[in-house]
Amino acid sequence: MNLRPHIMSTLYFTRHGEAQYNTEGKIGGDSGLSENGRQYAAELGRFVTDNQLQDIPVWTSLMRRTQETGSFLPNSNFSRFKSLDELDAGQCDGMTYQEIEAQYPEEFALRDMDKYNYRYPRGESYHDLCCRLEPIIMSLEKQRSVLVICHQAVLRCIVGYLLDIPVDDIPY
Repeated sequence: MNLRPHIMSTLYFTRHGEAQYNTEGKIGGDSGLSENGRQYAAELGRFVTDNQLQDIPVWTSLMRRTQETGSFLPNSNFSRFKSLDELDAGQCDGMTYQEIEAQYPEEFALRDMDKYNYRYPRGESYHDLCCRLEPIIMSLEKQRSVLVICHQAVLRCIVGYLLDIPVDDIPY
């Protein structure tokens, strides 16, 4: 039970800058930022400075693209969490959706039928990811202010929880 009185807090969320894999249409991986991603990260750094947010904590995943995005910020209080890593695409990691459809047509169809519960072979489902994020979400609720740099599926799960979005709508 959280016994702290409710305090005003501001949570800032952003996806990492565009990664090299994003430009190639690949899912997962641990690629660095593209040129557009570095420009985005620089703009994020200016936003932080312009809004005097350089003293708030910054949370990232362990993945290169979130840490590289954070490297453009003037903040010094960084924490890295494995639980903020992107949804694990398992054996489909590093593939395009076209490649997945060609090599694993049954898996591709199953994902379309139930995106929230679909688990990539040797990977995760959105449900798995939401369970992995529960401790982070509980920690977020206790923060005064924090900037979280993470991934698309992770943001969908966190925002889905905070806004009480039905689970079947979270992946979209």
